[in-house]
Amino acid sequence: MQENFERTLDELELRADPFALCQLDGECTLGLGRMAQATLHYVLDGGGEVRLRGQRALAVGRGWLVLVPACEWHSLRSLGHRGGGLPSCEPAELQLAHHRQQGEGGGGMAVLCGAVSIGMRGTHGLVDLLREPMVLDLTETPAAARAMDQILLELGTPDVGGRAMIRALLLQCLIALFRQRITAADPGLNWLAALGAPRLWSALQAMLEAPGADHSVESLAAVAAMSRSRFAAQFSEAYGAGPMELLRELRLARAARLLLDGREPVKRVADLVGFRSRSAFSRAFTARMGSSPQAFRLARRPE
Repeated sequence: MQENFERTLDELELRADPFALCQLDGECTLGLGRMAQATLHYVLDGGGEVRLRGQRALAVGRGWLVLVPACEWHSLRSLGHRGGGLPSCEPAELQLAHHRQQGEGGGGMAVLCGAVSIGMRGTHGLVDLLREPMVLDLTETPAAARAMDQILLELGTPDVGGRAMIRALLLQCLIALFRQRITAADPGLNWLAALGAPRLWSALQAMLEAPGADHSVESLAAVAAMSRSRFAAQFSEAYGAGPMELLRELRLARAARLLLDGREPVKRVADLVGFRSRSAFSRAFTARMGSSPQAFRLARRPE
């Protein structure tokens, strides 16, 4: 299993693009809404919580890293913990948005946010296989701890290539997160090892590249050059869901991103992700996301 993970991680095309520095002063909450991409939050100072709707709050402190799956409504909550303080920062010089929330009392929390994408062999969308948030205290990882010091330096003294440097450092931290969760045998990452199975990968690749196509277990088994029964059994074991169940998840994840993008009407989104009727799409989307496509689109921004 470890060999499978090693090969797969070596082939993955990981990106962690920084897009914002969030500063919460005192005890307060900064709503982030739903984001179309998986989001990496790196706590640079202070402490508090990352809150996801309908889930237990994730306690975090300086040096903690949280990877939130795409399209999850979430917010940052400062509990007013006192930290070491950030150096004077110039986010705009690094093309970073700067979100600041003022609350009551002293202390606060500073968080660097990045958009995460995962691809492999030219195919993208693997980030949709992430279903649960991942959390890691990077202060226990020396190399990652040094990366945080370097990130703070880049934020405080912007220079040529500063944004690219921060991107590379965030990537280092992201790999450390995956490494730790793999070592801990996190079942939520079993799909990473399964990517190393060539036949199953070819079927998954077809689903990722064209989720709206008229796929069936038979057609996907043919792509994998396997019998229907053998393909269905091996796919379910590898990915923790049957081929059509996972395809439905991928379709709804793609639909969520299209809705958040806001350019296509709901009927067109339904067509693009493989639903034959708007009503069938609305029922499936509401059951999975907890709100109708229209409500999901309207509520994409923070409260």
